[in-house]
Amino acid sequence: MKPTRFETAIALIDKKNTEDVNTYSVSGMEYPKELLYSQRMSRTLLQFDPNASKALQIAARAQHICRWKSARNEYPMDRAGYLKWRQDLKQMHAELTSDILKEVGYDDEFIDRVKAIVLKKLIKKNKESQTIEDVICLVFLDFYFDEFAAKHSDEKIIDILQKTWKKMSDEGHAEALKIKFSEKSLALVKQAIS
Repeated sequence: MKPTRFETAIALIDKKNTEDVNTYSVSGMEYPKELLYSQRMSRTLLQFDPNASKALQIAARAQHICRWKSARNEYPMDRAGYLKWRQDLKQMHAELTSDILKEVGYDDEFIDRVKAIVLKKLIKKNKESQTIEDVICLVFLDFYFDEFAAKHSDEKIIDILQKTWKKMSDEGHAEALKIKFSEKSLALVKQAIS
Protein backbone atom coordinates (compact mmCIF):
# COMPACT_ATOMS: atom_id res chain seq x y z
CA MET A 1 0.00 0.00 0.00
CA LYS A 2 1.30 3.44 -0.95
CA PRO A 3 2.24 5.62 2.05
CA THR A 4 0.05 8.66 2.71
CA ARG A 5 1.32 12.24 2.33
CA PHE A 6 1.46 12.41 6.12
CA GLU A 7 3.56 9.21 6.41
CA THR A 8 5.87 10.42 3.65
CA ALA A 9 6.32 13.82 5.33
CA ILE A 10 7.21 12.16 8.66
CA ALA A 11 9.65 9.80 6.90
CA LEU A 12 11.35 12.73 5.12
CA ILE A 13 11.69 14.67 8.40
CA ASP A 14 13.20 11.56 10.01
CA LYS A 15 15.54 11.09 7.06
CA LYS A 16 16.91 14.61 7.54
CA ASN A 17 17.29 14.11 11.30
CA THR A 18 19.07 10.78 10.78
CA GLU A 19 21.94 12.86 9.33
CA ASP A 20 22.62 14.46 12.74
CA VAL A 21 26.32 14.04 13.54
CA ASN A 22 25.59 14.40 17.27
CA THR A 23 24.47 11.30 19.12
CA TYR A 24 22.59 10.67 22.33
CA SER A 25 22.96 7.50 24.35
CA VAL A 26 19.95 5.66 25.78
CA SER A 27 20.42 2.31 27.54
CA GLY A 28 23.80 1.85 25.86
CA MET A 29 22.46 2.54 22.34
CA GLU A 30 23.55 5.59 20.32
CA TYR A 31 20.91 7.54 18.36
CA PRO A 32 21.18 10.62 16.14
CA LYS A 33 20.33 13.31 18.71
CA GLU A 34 17.61 15.17 16.79
CA LEU A 35 16.03 11.98 15.45
CA LEU A 36 15.61 10.76 19.03
CA TYR A 37 14.27 14.18 20.10
CA SER A 38 11.72 14.24 17.26
CA GLN A 39 10.47 10.74 18.13
CA ARG A 40 10.14 11.77 21.78
CA MET A 41 8.18 14.86 20.66
CA SER A 42 5.77 12.67 18.66
CA ARG A 43 5.24 10.17 21.47
CA THR A 44 4.76 12.86 24.10
CA LEU A 45 2.34 14.78 21.87
CA LEU A 46 0.12 11.74 21.34
CA GLN A 47 0.14 10.94 25.07
CA PHE A 48 -0.75 14.56 25.87
CA ASP A 49 -3.25 15.05 23.03
CA PRO A 50 -4.32 11.72 21.46
CA ASN A 51 -6.48 13.63 18.93
CA ALA A 52 -3.70 15.93 17.74
CA SER A 53 -4.23 17.08 14.15
CA LYS A 54 -1.89 15.95 11.37
CA ALA A 55 -0.55 19.54 11.20
CA LEU A 56 0.32 19.44 14.90
CA GLN A 57 1.90 15.99 14.59
CA ILE A 58 4.10 17.16 11.71
CA ALA A 59 5.09 20.33 13.59
CA ALA A 60 6.05 18.26 16.64
CA ARG A 61 8.18 15.89 14.56
CA ALA A 62 9.89 18.81 12.80
CA GLN A 63 10.44 20.94 15.90
CA HIS A 64 14.25 20.52 15.77
CA ILE A 65 14.72 19.46 12.14
CA CYS A 66 18.43 19.82 11.24
CA ARG A 67 19.06 21.86 14.41
CA TRP A 68 22.75 20.88 14.45
CA LYS A 69 23.31 22.92 11.26
CA SER A 70 23.09 26.16 13.26
CA ALA A 71 25.55 26.13 16.15
CA ARG A 72 24.97 28.29 19.22
CA ASN A 73 28.62 29.40 19.19
CA GLU A 74 28.15 31.06 15.78
CA TYR A 75 26.25 33.82 17.62
CA PRO A 76 27.36 36.20 20.39
CA MET A 77 27.40 34.38 23.73
CA ASP A 78 25.02 36.80 25.44
CA ARG A 79 21.22 36.96 25.88
CA ALA A 80 20.70 38.89 22.62
CA GLY A 81 22.84 36.35 20.74
CA TYR A 82 20.91 33.49 22.30
CA LEU A 83 17.53 34.99 21.35
CA LYS A 84 18.70 35.68 17.77
CA TRP A 85 19.97 32.08 17.47
CA ARG A 86 16.63 30.73 18.73
CA GLN A 87 14.67 32.94 16.32
CA ASP A 88 16.84 31.93 13.34
CA LEU A 89 16.50 28.25 14.32
CA LYS A 90 12.69 28.47 14.40
CA GLN A 91 12.73 30.11 10.98
CA MET A 92 15.04 27.39 9.59
CA HIS A 93 12.84 24.61 11.04
CA ALA A 94 9.74 26.22 9.53
CA GLU A 95 11.34 26.63 6.08
CA LEU A 96 12.74 23.07 5.94
CA THR A 97 9.37 21.66 7.02
CA SER A 98 7.59 23.84 4.46
CA ASP A 99 9.82 22.50 1.67
CA ILE A 100 9.05 18.90 2.67
CA LEU A 101 5.30 19.56 2.79
CA LYS A 102 5.38 21.20 -0.66
CA GLU A 103 7.33 18.21 -1.98
CA VAL A 104 4.69 15.73 -0.79
CA GLY A 105 1.79 17.80 -2.14
CA TYR A 106 0.23 19.66 0.79
CA ASP A 107 -1.57 22.91 -0.04
CA ASP A 108 -0.44 26.37 1.07
CA GLU A 109 -3.11 26.65 3.77
CA PHE A 110 -1.95 23.44 5.49
CA ILE A 111 1.72 24.44 5.11
CA ASP A 112 1.05 27.87 6.64
CA ARG A 113 -0.72 26.22 9.56
CA VAL A 114 2.24 23.90 10.24
CA LYS A 115 4.69 26.81 9.93
CA ALA A 116 2.70 28.87 12.45
CA ILE A 117 2.86 25.96 14.93
CA VAL A 118 6.60 25.41 14.37
CA LEU A 119 7.15 29.15 14.89
CA LYS A 120 4.96 28.94 18.03
CA LYS A 121 2.88 31.92 16.92
CA LEU A 122 0.24 33.24 19.32
CA ILE A 123 1.08 30.98 22.27
CA LYS A 124 -1.70 31.25 24.87
CA LYS A 125 -4.13 32.26 22.06
CA ASN A 126 -3.68 29.49 19.48
CA LYS A 127 -4.45 26.04 20.92
CA GLU A 128 -2.02 24.17 18.64
CA SER A 129 0.84 26.61 19.31
CA GLN A 130 0.16 26.25 23.04
CA THR A 131 0.09 22.45 22.74
CA ILE A 132 3.47 22.40 20.97
CA GLU A 133 4.92 24.63 23.72
CA ASP A 134 3.53 22.29 26.39
CA VAL A 135 4.99 19.25 24.62
CA ILE A 136 8.41 20.90 24.22
CA CYS A 137 8.44 21.65 27.96
CA LEU A 138 7.25 18.13 28.84
CA VAL A 139 9.94 16.49 26.67
CA PHE A 140 12.60 18.70 28.28
CA LEU A 141 11.38 17.91 31.81
CA ASP A 142 10.93 14.19 31.18
CA PHE A 143 14.05 13.35 29.16
CA TYR A 144 16.64 16.11 29.51
CA PHE A 145 16.07 17.94 32.79
CA ASP A 146 18.19 15.81 35.17
CA GLU A 147 21.23 16.00 32.89
CA PHE A 148 20.74 19.75 32.33
CA ALA A 149 20.22 20.47 36.05
CA ALA A 150 23.48 18.68 36.93
CA LYS A 151 25.44 21.26 34.87
CA HIS A 152 23.99 24.42 36.47
CA SER A 153 23.44 26.01 39.86
CA ASP A 154 20.15 25.42 41.67
CA GLU A 155 19.37 29.16 41.38
CA LYS A 156 19.71 29.09 37.59
CA ILE A 157 17.62 25.90 37.35
CA ILE A 158 14.84 27.35 39.49
CA ASP A 159 14.80 30.47 37.28
CA ILE A 160 14.60 28.31 34.12
CA LEU A 161 11.85 26.16 35.65
CA GLN A 162 9.83 29.25 36.54
CA LYS A 163 10.15 30.57 32.97
CA THR A 164 9.23 27.13 31.58
CA TRP A 165 6.20 26.90 33.89
CA LYS A 166 4.92 30.32 32.71
CA LYS A 167 4.90 29.15 29.09
CA MET A 168 2.76 26.09 29.88
CA SER A 169 -1.01 25.67 30.10
CA ASP A 170 -2.84 24.28 33.14
CA GLU A 171 -3.09 20.93 31.28
CA GLY A 172 0.67 21.06 30.68
CA HIS A 173 1.29 21.71 34.37
CA ALA A 174 -0.89 18.74 35.36
CA GLU A 175 0.99 16.48 32.92
CA ALA A 176 4.39 17.74 34.11
CA LEU A 177 3.56 16.85 37.70
CA LYS A 178 3.02 13.20 36.62
CA ILE A 179 6.66 12.90 35.47
CA LYS A 180 8.80 10.61 37.61
CA PHE A 181 11.53 13.07 38.60
CA SER A 182 14.60 12.19 40.61
CA GLU A 183 14.39 13.28 44.25
CA LYS A 184 16.66 16.30 43.66
CA SER A 185 14.82 17.37 40.49
CA LEU A 186 11.44 17.05 42.17
CA ALA A 187 12.66 19.27 45.02
CA LEU A 188 13.80 21.90 42.48
CA VAL A 189 10.48 21.73 40.62
CA LYS A 190 8.51 22.12 43.85
CA GLN A 191 10.68 25.07 44.87
CA ALA A 192 10.24 26.73 41.45
CA ILE A 193 6.45 26.46 41.33
CA SER A 194 5.60 27.14 44.96
